[in-house]
Amino acid sequence: MIILAIDTSNQTLAIGLLEDGRVLGQMQTTVKKNHSLTLMPAIDSLMKSAEKKPSDIDRIVVAQGPGSYTGLRIGVTTAKTLAYTLKKELVGVSSLATLAANCLNIKGRIVPIFDARRKNVYTGVYRWENNQLVCVREDSHISFDHLIEELSNSEESIYFVGTDVANFVEEINERLPHAQINTHALWSVPNGITLAELGETVPPTGDIQGFLPAYLKRVEAEEKWLETHEPGDEAYVEKV
Repeated sequence: MIILAIDTSNQTLAIGLLEDGRVLGQMQTTVKKNHSLTLMPAIDSLMKSAEKKPSDIDRIVVAQGPGSYTGLRIGVTTAKTLAYTLKKELVGVSSLATLAANCLNIKGRIVPIFDARRKNVYTGVYRWENNQLVCVREDSHISFDHLIEELSNSEESIYFVGTDVANFVEEINERLPHAQINTHALWSVPNGITLAELGETVPPTGDIQGFLPAYLKRVEAEEKWLETHEPGDEAYVEKV
């Protein structure tokens, strides 16, 4: 099976090409660029470097969210278009799980973090069990204060990962002094091959056209709309 993996859910653009567990190639950039302009050229370059044609792909795996609204839409729309056009399998994987899966041989709870602004984060809790990454707390949008409260009750060790953890180091050190913070640069950003490996065993979606990003939070415009409208009225339905 040849798998093309795509992650544009945050600042990093990561793509990977995997064939039956063998790495054919990968590309990763962390500088802030417009993914809508760089994603398809990057895929084309990677495929040509690996001497593969689009028709050779069997499965497309995409980081489904959470993350940047714009980034998620770009990645998911591209993955859906390729899967539908080429008649290939489509699989969505948590963007947070992709970070957690980087943390090989880490025992205890792995906590990937994306900064969601206003002292909120996107996060989940993962651990390794029998060499498999397992989600022990569903991905969610949560205040960082609430997250720290939850984790303070854990008897397991805590390991934070992600570039955005840097925004919360002071609070982590103060309130969870025994927690570890990842220092491996490569672990803090998405990896296309890691994403491909995670998506290798996930059942493909049966509804490519209905496949949507996992935002986990309404966009700000929708939240403001809800302040003055009820979910049942027609204007609300048209708006969202």
